[in-house]
Amino acid sequence: MSFVDRISRRCFVPRGAAFFEVPETRPPQDIHFLILPRFTMLALSSAIAPLRIANQLSRKELYRWHIVAEGEAAESSCDMKLARHLGLDHLPPRPEIVICSGTEPQEAASPGVMRALRGALRSGGSLGAICSGAFTLARLGLLDGKRFTLHWENRDSFHELFPDLTSSSRIYEIDGRVMTCGGGQAATDMMLARIAGDYGPGFAAVVGDMCLHGAPRRQSTDQRSSIAFMAGSRNPKLVRAIEIMQANLETGMNLDAIAGEVGCSRRQLERLFNRAFAMTPARYYRQLRLDYGHRLLVETNISPMGAAMAAGFVSLPHFSRCFRERFGATPSKIGGAEMFNMTHNRDNHT
Repeated sequence: MSFVDRISRRCFVPRGAAFFEVPETRPPQDIHFLILPRFTMLALSSAIAPLRIANQLSRKELYRWHIVAEGEAAESSCDMKLARHLGLDHLPPRPEIVICSGTEPQEAASPGVMRALRGALRSGGSLGAICSGAFTLARLGLLDGKRFTLHWENRDSFHELFPDLTSSSRIYEIDGRVMTCGGGQAATDMMLARIAGDYGPGFAAVVGDMCLHGAPRRQSTDQRSSIAFMAGSRNPKLVRAIEIMQANLETGMNLDAIAGEVGCSRRQLERLFNRAFAMTPARYYRQLRLDYGHRLLVETNISPMGAAMAAGFVSLPHFSRCFRERFGATPSKIGGAEMFNMTHNRDNHT
């Protein structure tokens, strides 16, 4: 069955009570969402919903969305399977593809998927990504010199694998034909920006209201809550100390040096952290570094010793001891046997 025949059997304009007049429209835009194993359902639905609502409000076929997968279906990170509309061999010429990835994104795109994506590019197609789909874009060499983003949880492992690329911490980026976002509700913001560019900000605002999303957030919005919000304190010295710690996870900066950078004594620094977190700054800093090492172990092929060094620990036994206290497992179990067992069990289940 041809691509035209397949979409002719689907209705892209659902009925609804609300109406927004869009006097001039272009031909329907087809967006192909390629779902990779362990993709995040929230990000995918957050990207598609604004397109559906745009059609519903205008009562016109402005956008058409298509689920593409290598197999008949793909399993999401919440263990729900989603059936495809199209296989990789049924993509039309010059397709617009948005890669939907999630957990375990490094090799989520199989060799067959990579061949299909290269073929789509050769035919004049364009590729974007939501959540951690930027891993696949980087493997294809599409992010050189581009502004792009991905979910903040995956940034550390991404930069270990692609040290020459620099992602942003914004909720989404649109750089030419490359469209990326951090996933979750940021996918809605990215699509609202797309709709605003096509049919105006007024229309996009109404689509956002229909999503109960509110006003579209600016592209410059950071993915994570501010340090002041997470710490429950607006004390500039505390906020600055945490910023310094986050920027120096690999070096393990001396606390006296941090206090000096902040402009207070070490004793004052101790009081600030005890008041905000009920822990010493040394413990808070160690937890940041352990979390960083944990992310690298889960998402890359780094060795426990490599993770220890990357997290600023000079001794593997010390790293392992602290790691076990925080996560209840050794670094070798997190990075090796545990990940194998998780994958093995999932494959058997599938």
